Amino acid sequence: MPVPLAAVPLLLAASPVLAASPLPADGFVPFTAPEAQVIRQDGGTNGEVETFDPIARARLIAEQMPRRWSGRYQSFSGGPTVPVQLRIDGATPIGQMVDLRGAMAIGGVESQVQGNLNAKSDQLDLLLLGDPLGGALEPGGAFQSVQGLSLSGWRAPRLTTPGGRLQLVPERTAQAPAAADPAPVRGLW
Repeated sequence: MPVPLAAVPLLLAASPVLAASPLPADGFVPFTAPEAQVIRQDGGTNGEVETFDPIARARLIAEQMPRRWSGRYQSFSGGPTVPVQLRIDGATPIGQMVDLRGAMAIGGVESQVQGNLNAKSDQLDLLLLGDPLGGALEPGGAFQSVQGLSLSGWRAPRLTTPGGRLQLVPERTAQAPAAADPAPVRGLW
């Protein structure tokens, strides 16, 4: 009697099928990892590819960085908030670093500053080169940041000085284009 084609899977599922090489129930089969295969595409080598170019970003930062910043400094000991103005006179890219030169006025006392900004990690070290310094800051300390110029911490030269927080935002300059009327919203169809 011929078996319909649709019934073949049911018959196979109902009949016991033995493994090609049956093992006892307590048998142990060690794991062997498959062979590693190297796949090369377009003749390239294996490994991660980093598409970020910190040297190009350093050049871009040096060209486009705002030259005037303003904000405030607050000591961790709870002193008064002091106004701060930063003027960047020069920004020179050196590899993935940007060398910063300028002046900072803290509470009306202006001091020369020199710093390094890492274009890859946004780390900043900013040294104040004057004496005296405003805002109860002592010579020998530095502003350090991992967020560029926007938020920094004062690392005091002595353990008895608690340090503080410097928060800066770019100033709007007369060279910046005025905000025009926003473009009208258009439908997609």
